[in-house]
Amino acid sequence: MTSPVNARPPRRHLAQLPTPLQPLDRLQQRYPDGPRIWVKRDDLTGCALSGNKIRKLEFSLAQALEEGCDTVITCGGLQSNHCRATALLCAQLGLKCHLLLRGEHQPPADGNLLLDQLAGAEISVYPAPQFTRELTTLFEHWEQHYAAQGRRAFVIPTGASDGIGVWGYFQASEELAADCRRVGISPGHILCATGSGGTQAGLSVGAHYHLPEAAVWGVNVCDDERWFLNKVARDLHEWRQRYALDTDVDAVDVRVIDDYVGPGYARADEEIYRSIAELAACEGLVLDPVYTGKAFHALLTERKAGRFGADGDMVFVHTGGLFGVFPHREHFSFLDH
Repeated sequence: MTSPVNARPPRRHLAQLPTPLQPLDRLQQRYPDGPRIWVKRDDLTGCALSGNKIRKLEFSLAQALEEGCDTVITCGGLQSNHCRATALLCAQLGLKCHLLLRGEHQPPADGNLLLDQLAGAEISVYPAPQFTRELTTLFEHWEQHYAAQGRRAFVIPTGASDGIGVWGYFQASEELAADCRRVGISPGHILCATGSGGTQAGLSVGAHYHLPEAAVWGVNVCDDERWFLNKVARDLHEWRQRYALDTDVDAVDVRVIDDYVGPGYARADEEIYRSIAELAACEGLVLDPVYTGKAFHALLTERKAGRFGADGDMVFVHTGGLFGVFPHREHFSFLDH
């Protein structure tokens, strides 16, 4: 058995790291009651490649290359940040990328979908009921399709959230711990949006080793608390088994802040859009309505309610999503008044 601190899984250094850790001082002046808020700027992992997915894909795509694959198949919503990052990184690495997308495409393409097309990805769009019902079969179909062409395909699940992807935010936790030492803080709480569970899994086990005084909270943007507790546990057990690690993953503290899903995945209430606009005007920090906007709104609401205590420091992990703002443009009409 190996300690994850000493493990060396295959990795391609594709993100612009380390990302900054910054205090939100003007927001703190506006809302002074509660812990000081810092933001880990993982929206700055690249330009078109911005966001948290790249940290996980550094390991997933390295594994694909390690296995001699020339094609990557992955999946997500029509405006998936993960699919956009995968498409661009595959182009960078010379891999064919095939995206299985959930939704109803009405041209012209916008946001992440436009970037998928620019990156040259093969795109198959399926209605949501079929996508949900048949995803495993669809993966198998396309794997066999490429095998018949003499190609070798590597499948990456939603959000690169599996035992391989855990490494992305395990390593990010070590980086964050170094950031905290540099600025002289010991955060009591770390908070992120959670949509497929992989970022939360990596942060939770990473903090277990590198920031043991911090509680990691995932704000679910779909499904519910029980689903994410189970999903994070599955990812961590797969991670431990795949790499023969000595981590007692059942001892890892996993916490979920529920009740902020709103109307559903990739849908938001007006209060979320107004929170996004407020933070952009106050700090020049842009969130998105699908992930970070909901998570940061939860942070402010729960901080005001006293969940995180009265003082100390907390870190919000900004997981990106900038391109997801544009397809929601009509919901910001209040800015015109």
